Amino acid sequence: MLISQIETPALVVDLDILESNHKKMLQILEPLNMALRPHYKSHKCTALARLQVQNGAKGICCAKLSEAEDLILCGIEDVLIANQVTDPQKIARLAQLAACCHLSVCVDSLENIRQLDAACTAWGSTLHCLVEYDVGMKRCGVSTEEEVLTLSKAIMEAEHLSFMGIQAYAGNLAHEYDHEKRQEESLLVEEKVGKLLAFLRMEGIWAPEVSGCSTGTVEMRPKPTVYTEAQAGSYLFMDAAYNRVGAGFGNSLFMLTSVISASDDRVVCDAGVKSLGTDQGNPVFELFPEAQVEMSEEHCAAYCAHACKVGDKLRLIPGHCCTTVNLHDWLYLIRGGKVVDRIPVTSRGKCR
Repeated sequence: MLISQIETPALVVDLDILESNHKKMLQILEPLNMALRPHYKSHKCTALARLQVQNGAKGICCAKLSEAEDLILCGIEDVLIANQVTDPQKIARLAQLAACCHLSVCVDSLENIRQLDAACTAWGSTLHCLVEYDVGMKRCGVSTEEEVLTLSKAIMEAEHLSFMGIQAYAGNLAHEYDHEKRQEESLLVEEKVGKLLAFLRMEGIWAPEVSGCSTGTVEMRPKPTVYTEAQAGSYLFMDAAYNRVGAGFGNSLFMLTSVISASDDRVVCDAGVKSLGTDQGNPVFELFPEAQVEMSEEHCAAYCAHACKVGDKLRLIPGHCCTTVNLHDWLYLIRGGKVVDRIPVTSRGKCR
C-alpha cells in the first residue's frame, strides 16, 4: 500500500527518520553516562515503547496509572510513573502492579508515602519511589532540601517502599526559544540539583537515580552531569514547536491530508483541530512552511501562492506531537514510500 492510498486525515510515521532520532538520542546520552527513559505520553503506543526498549532504552516513563497498566501488560519491565498517585483506588491498583515489574512513582508528601506503603503491605509488593524536587516547573514537588530529606527518610523507613532517588524535571525550559537563556537556566538547574545531592550525602543518603531532562534540554547537560536518566519523549516524532526551539531531530511524524478546496491564494485541507493538537501552535505545511495557517474544527487553511489542486495529498507537521497523537486510533508506519504497518495508539484518551 502506498502512502497516497491512505484515507485522510491520517497520522503517519516515517520509520527511517524515527529510528535515526532514537539512535541520535542514545548517542547524545552515551558520553554523559545517562540512560534513556522515553516518555510514553508522546506516542502512547506500546509497540513503539517495546521498540525503544529493544533498542537501548532503560525503561519507559509515563504520566498516568492507566498508561502504566498498558505498558506493564505489554511486557515492559521497568516503568516510572513520573507523577503522583494519590487516589485510594488508584493506590491499590498501583500496589498490585508493583508486584508485576520494577514500578516507580513520584512522591511529594508524607501522607502519600504512608498510603503507598500501606497498600504495598497489603499486596506484599515493593514500590520504588522518587522524591520530586521542584526545579522551576512550579507544578508538583517540594522546594527545599530539608523537605527532600524528610521524604527520603520516610521512604527508607517504609517496609514496602524503596528509595530510588530524585525527579527534577525542568519542563518549563523545554520550549524556551532563546538558546542562551535555555542553556544558562539548564546549568542553574544542574547546580541546584548538585547541591541537593551533596546535602543528602552529608546526611548519609545516596540517591541512586536523578531523573528528568527533556528533548529541548538534554543536549545542554554538562559533562559530567548530575542526571542519570533522561525522560525525553518528543525526540522520537518531533513537531513544529520543537522545530522552533532547534532541538535537532528529524520530523518523523506528520499528518497526511487531502486538499478539498483551492483558490489562487488559499489551500484548504481536511484536517482541523479535531485531528491536530494546537495547544503549542498551529501545524506547518511541509510544502510551504512559511504560509499563514488558520484552523477550524475540520479544516486547515494555508494562505500562500501554490500549485495545488483538489485531491492532492499534503503533509502537515503537527504543532504538538503529544496532543495530536492522543486524537487518533492508529499510526501508519511507512518506509520508502510504502505502508509497512498500522499500529494502535494503545493508550489514547487514557488520562487517569
